[in-house]
Amino acid sequence: MDFIPANESPVFIKGFRWYTWLLFKRRFHKVWLRQDYYPKKESKTVYYLNHHSWWDGLVPFLLNEFRFHQQARALMEDTQMKKYPLFQKIGAFSINRDDRRQAITSLRYAVNSFEREQASLFIYPEGTITPPGLDMNFEGGLAWLYGKLHNVDFVPIGIYMHTIRHDKPELHLHVGKSDQIGQLKSGAKLTHHFEERLNTILDDLRTTAGFDDTNFEPFA
Repeated sequence: MDFIPANESPVFIKGFRWYTWLLFKRRFHKVWLRQDYYPKKESKTVYYLNHHSWWDGLVPFLLNEFRFHQQARALMEDTQMKKYPLFQKIGAFSINRDDRRQAITSLRYAVNSFEREQASLFIYPEGTITPPGLDMNFEGGLAWLYGKLHNVDFVPIGIYMHTIRHDKPELHLHVGKSDQIGQLKSGAKLTHHFEERLNTILDDLRTTAGFDDTNFEPFA
């Protein structure tokens, strides 16, 4: 399948913003947010997220439109891009994980996207939807991007849904602090570092979500 680039439509984004807001309001009893990272005007950011459900594909758009306000793009599996072409209009572009050459083309496109001011990228490093509760098992794309991007923040985002308190699900989102990588250099060590960061956030969400909202604020 040929590479599908992002093709943002400001008019479509404006309308889809409120559709997405109402969709989350209708489908979830409440959306909660813990935000430990606030991008500055000059910030450029890679956000990496877990991927346990269909809803995860809309979380980046919701966060960017109402909290981050960056020029956001997102990597999306090529088969899903073909199935949901509307995502191209809000900044998604395709990646073929089964073809290394095509995958590198997508990652290079991601790097070039950071030539824009206030650029950001959302990536699901596991590459596909995975069962909740398992430890992260990232592919190498996130570490590859870290090696190519400079003066860019890398920020984990945990997504957790539950029905502990209501028949309709609640959604808890935790935007972590920017990574402090230190002297890690090898791809394997970087990948493990990113996995551990997101695992820690998800473990905390599984422990507190639905029981203690002290560090969260209502999002929707």
